[in-house]
Amino acid sequence: MCSSDLIVKEVGGEKARIGVEMGGYYYSARAHADLVRALPQAAFVDADILVNWIRIVKSPAEIAIMRQAGKIADAMMERAIAMIEPGVRECDIAAVVYHQMMAGTPEFGGSYTCAPPHLCIGKRAVAPHAAWTDERLPPSTTVNLELYGNRLRYQVNLSRSISVGKPSAAYQKLADIAVEALNAGLDSVRPGRTCADVEAAFRQVLARHGLEKESRLGYSIGVGFPPAVGERTASLRKGDDTVLKPGMAFHMMPGLWLDDVGIAITQSFAVTERGHEPLTAIPRKLYVK
Repeated sequence: MCSSDLIVKEVGGEKARIGVEMGGYYYSARAHADLVRALPQAAFVDADILVNWIRIVKSPAEIAIMRQAGKIADAMMERAIAMIEPGVRECDIAAVVYHQMMAGTPEFGGSYTCAPPHLCIGKRAVAPHAAWTDERLPPSTTVNLELYGNRLRYQVNLSRSISVGKPSAAYQKLADIAVEALNAGLDSVRPGRTCADVEAAFRQVLARHGLEKESRLGYSIGVGFPPAVGERTASLRKGDDTVLKPGMAFHMMPGLWLDDVGIAITQSFAVTERGHEPLTAIPRKLYVK
């Protein structure tokens, strides 16, 4: 008999209706079978992500911690951008990112994140997630970084694109469109509006430029443990009628991955009484090194 069985019996739950997370990363099929066998008179129901939906609205104290996580994410991104230049090894960029992830800021330290940093470089810049290699950066390439700042298990996501060498006019235009659409989505955030409303504001800007994004625009963030970088609840996407409330937090990720290029300039934010509060401060733009 496992300790969880004993605890349930101690609180008189042998005949209770027990909610379990059937899709939980750490609730295995074996764990479920053991509980069912140990508690034959209990009724088990699937309550997957119920707790996540309860915690989707953060308290002021939680948002304060997420602001700190955002400052760590900013420090990580600034360190990475400063490191990027022709001839630098990809793994060395990853190394300074990891150092800053743990060092945090002079005021507070960081922690390990829910996923590794993603360094999408060169041909891998057309994919949303990729690992680094030990290759050196060429004189001209594109680097898409997706990083995460973590403070007391609260995580804030941040992506930026960096052009090594002067970008083409077409790539610079794509970056400008991505930022314009991102800002439009952020400006549309208001309590009472829905996730779908925010996505629609973003999509309308893309449509004016003849572009579209089929994947979701963003997702709810907060407490996280590997391997999840989101709460698996509300998404900024067409058809999601989740109503925005003050205290919710999202990662808006208008990544555009086309046939031969990719751009990733994102913004994590908290919903406020009047709109939104950015949780990171690094400028939303294409960086050129």
